[in-house]
Amino acid sequence: MSFEIEKKYRFTQADRERIIEALDDLGAEFVRREFEENIIFSGSALAEAGAIVRIRKTEQRALLTYKRRVESEFDVKKQIEYEVEVSDAAAVESILHELGLRPRLVYEKYRDTWKLRSVEVVLDELPFGLFMEIEGSITGIKEAEILLEAEDLDPEHETYPLLTGRFGKKVGDVIEARFTQ
Repeated sequence: MSFEIEKKYRFTQADRERIIEALDDLGAEFVRREFEENIIFSGSALAEAGAIVRIRKTEQRALLTYKRRVESEFDVKKQIEYEVEVSDAAAVESILHELGLRPRLVYEKYRDTWKLRSVEVVLDELPFGLFMEIEGSITGIKEAEILLEAEDLDPEHETYPLLTGRFGKKVGDVIEARFTQ
């Protein structure tokens, strides 16, 4: 079983610029910039488990992910996560349909990824806002938060799918948050 531990922050363009400068000053390694399309599938078994299945598509790859939130006493999000790269996203989507899962949400984002010491720092731009996520151990997240002077940033407790549900636009049976709507 694999766990994802991360803390998410909502911030402004000025905060973003300050964080990028701090990452550069700290010698963080810039890994990549990607445009993503994320398709969230649901069905009765997933809803009962409080879980999601996602297909994430970028220009370079496609990932199939299963996530289920686990309660955490800290101001971080902890989830069970299984993820695998797939060679044919359309075939996987067909398999999910055959299993009774349907796309419910679609959101797009631009993601800039850095490696800072033991954590991954991502800066995300979605149609409904700017966010930063720090992923790693709880200790690594706290250390990065201090190094980046991010302790005063507003934590965002909602997931991107929940935010998409709130801020997206209904297109047929799917709620979408796209840059071109």
